[in-house]
Amino acid sequence: MNVAELMRQAQRMQAEVQRQLRELVVEGSAGGGLVVVKLNGLKELLAVRIDRQALEGEEPALVEDLVMAAWEEAQRRLTQESQEVLARLGLPPGVGGLL
Repeated sequence: MNVAELMRQAQRMQAEVQRQLRELVVEGSAGGGLVVVKLNGLKELLAVRIDRQALEGEEPALVEDLVMAAWEEAQRRLTQESQEVLARLGLPPGVGGLL
């Protein structure tokens, strides 16, 4: 196998990893579901949902803390599920600085 073919295979694998991570979506929540954030496997923030109850009579700092806690939970889930995607593809965790 020549170097050019190896490079083509690496590019195909990278494209497949990117596709699967883009399709991976995780949620993190805080405050019993009052705040929910959604991330994809490329660490892009897809959505933030704040229940109206979280805003009623609460200090803004509390809502901010709930958003941060939900984001941190989503990040933990993302790390775990991304590693599972890489493992299914036969790649080690953190390959190419993805995680």
